[in-house]
Amino acid sequence: MIRLSCIALLVCMVLPTMPASADEEAVLFAVVSEVPKDKARVSVKAVSDGTVSDLKLLPSEMVQDNLIWRKLEVCHAVKVEGTRVADGFKVTTVRVLDASMLPMTLQGFAGDCLIKKAIEVAPLVD
Repeated sequence: MIRLSCIALLVCMVLPTMPASADEEAVLFAVVSEVPKDKARVSVKAVSDGTVSDLKLLPSEMVQDNLIWRKLEVCHAVKVEGTRVADGFKVTTVRVLDASMLPMTLQGFAGDCLIKKAIEVAPLVD
């Protein structure tokens, strides 16, 4: 009985330190980094575990039909949930955020993106 409880305690102590599997649900904060030409593969700057990386978001069928996903533009800030796959991140839920709600590591990129977008669009407005 004591051995069994020791083993259970050891498993509880080791389990949280094990790396997440590829099938485990994860949360990413991201900023759309390029004009999305194909809504089935959206390029973003994403932060995961404190590091920023370039990533492709691949929407599930339910997300692809979502109005938020269909209206994505460059510089939009999003919080997505899903799983990592070989060629990107499979999105199961998506929420649009204000850039101030992003982690600090992404706020600079989001601000620069918005300034660049404003400079490119401003001359077109009359």
